Amino acid sequence: MRFNRRGGSDRKPELNLASMIDATFLLLSFFIFTTGQGQNESKLSPNLRAERGTDAKDDLEPQVLEVLRVDGKPVFRLGSSDISSREQLTAALEALPQEKGLFVRVYGGVEVGSAATAIQCARDAGFETVTSVPAK
Repeated sequence: MRFNRRGGSDRKPELNLASMIDATFLLLSFFIFTTGQGQNESKLSPNLRAERGTDAKDDLEPQVLEVLRVDGKPVFRLGSSDISSREQLTAALEALPQEKGLFVRVYGGVEVGSAATAIQCARDAGFETVTSVPAK
């Protein structure tokens, strides 16, 4: 944009507004999409809850079911015990407290069916919160 006159012509200065319109439209769309369409954070329920009178260490210790391959066969490891059948796994999971939830850690080389079996056994045992996490 040049405001100085060259050669003494009587031409008025021109201002290209296309870039300003683009920037205005981007700002408008940004504010429309980021306004409070979601749920307020104060209304979200936390995953960790500490009740008075309970042991804080027990609240933060997760329950983990590991799915891995040993000698070419899928093995479900719950704590220090290895379980190979679906019925035994469901029985062992029923003995755990269900309100804490369960993490299913799947190691590399495990078939998808074995991971799905672990998740389904947890659901059959009464767990409402089952989270699948990959192993490092």
